[in-house]
Formats: sequence, C-alpha cells, structure tokens
Amino acid sequence: MRFSVLALGLSLAAGSMALSVPEQHPMKVDRPVHTMDGWSYEDCGLDTDPVQIQSIEVFPDPPKPGEDLTVRVKGTTSEPIVDGAFADVVVKLGLVKLLSKTFDVCDEARNANASLQCPVEPGEYTVEHTVALPKEIPKAKFTVDVMGFMNEGEEDEDPEPMLCLKLRVDFMKNPFPHKLW
Repeated sequence: MRFSVLALGLSLAAGSMALSVPEQHPMKVDRPVHTMDGWSYEDCGLDTDPVQIQSIEVFPDPPKPGEDLTVRVKGTTSEPIVDGAFADVVVKLGLVKLLSKTFDVCDEARNANASLQCPVEPGEYTVEHTVALPKEIPKAKFTVDVMGFMNEGEEDEDPEPMLCLKLRVDFMKNPFPHKLW
C-alpha cells in the first residue's frame, strides 16, 4: 500500500500508526467527502494547514489490482516544505491495522524520482505519479489515514500539522456487475 505515500506523499513533496497527535484539532465539517467509483477521500485537516488539497484523481478509476495506478494531486502549500517533513500512515483492512509507518516525505519524493522535490516553495502544484499495484491485493475495502507534519525548529519541539487525508479504496467493487451474455 506504499502507493498511497508515493503517489500522495504524499505527492505534495512529490497505497500506508497508531496516530498520536500532540494537539487535537477539530475536523473540517464544511468540506465534503469526495467519492468516486470504488474510492473516496476526505481532507480532514484544518483550513490553516500549510498544505491544502484541491483534488485527487486516479486512473484507472476504480483502481485495479495488477495494473498501474496513476494518481494526480492538485494542491497548494502556504509554507515551504523542507527536509524533516514526515507523514504518519496507517493502512487498515476493516478494523485490522495492516501497516503503521512514518515516512520521510522528502526522502520518499527523492527515492521515487518525483517531479516535485524538497524544498517545495509556497505555491500551487499538480503532481502526478504512477505505481504498479500488486495483483495479489485482496478483494476488500481498505482505509488509509495520512497525517503530515513539518518540523519547524528544535528537535524537541512538537511538529506542526501539515495535512490530513483519509482515503478509502474498495477492491470489492465489480466493474461489470451484470453478465453481458
């Protein structure tokens, strides 16, 4: 499920922890959940977060195991994203946590040879990344929670929130629900 981090990794520096956020922030209630065929995303960050996601598109839609997945993310950043930015990513299958990992956003972008590299200056960006999805992905519903943070100073300081995304991918959907013959 590393595709989420590489493609989104979270793509603004260019599919994922038990999350401990030093400061609790209320979720945005004025932003809708963006639902597509077989997947959806929700921007769960604050309007004051440095990274704001405007749209996420995936091709093919819905994603298919064993095929390449291209993710296009449009967004803005109001502050520079520099080395030290990281994303805590949790991938779940139902209630079962499959992966909980912290990714260095800038390292992931460098390792993926992403078109956008750190430092990322404030501005508007469109980033596209393609990854191969394993054909062994089970027919199941996955959730991917991504919390991005920026380290702005001393190592002992709490990191500042950068972005929050909740992704849901349903590999159970049958693209051809009715037999053609």
